[in-house]
Amino acid sequence: MKKTLVALCGLIAALALFGIMGLTFVDVLGRKFLSGSIPGALELTEILMVVVIFTSLPLVALSGEHVVFDSLDRWLPAGVRRVQQALMELLSAGAMAGLAWLMWGKAGDLMSYGETTSQLKMPLGAFVYLMSVLLVLAALAHLVVLLSPVPVHHAGAPEDGRAAST
Repeated sequence: MKKTLVALCGLIAALALFGIMGLTFVDVLGRKFLSGSIPGALELTEILMVVVIFTSLPLVALSGEHVVFDSLDRWLPAGVRRVQQALMELLSAGAMAGLAWLMWGKAGDLMSYGETTSQLKMPLGAFVYLMSVLLVLAALAHLVVLLSPVPVHHAGAPEDGRAAST
């Protein structure tokens, strides 16, 4: 399941990033040689950036590559660091779940109001629903890391990625 999630999120993020690159390339060519921009290029770029960022959240959580303040870790005993890391994974999972809940409500509001993007008239609520679902996946990823710590920034996690026996 974890491999499928990583592969799916990675593929979606990569396709969105490639889409941004291709769209920007064609848009710049159009402005340079045809004196015209692609209608809605900025909106599409913004939406694709949302996709890249929010599909990356579960990937960052699963690999333990999120921003960490570890300046004091060398002075803390390994047991204290493990407890601290477990609490941070729980806090991160709770924060992601809370944000997902708020975003789900906001998406419903946007859908009920009929809010769309200004140029392409795409429903904003659909993208906010996607953001909410990806935040839920990020919350679940933090819980997975809580149960099976990854080597990066986690005291006592084995380097080969298997769950540590404590």
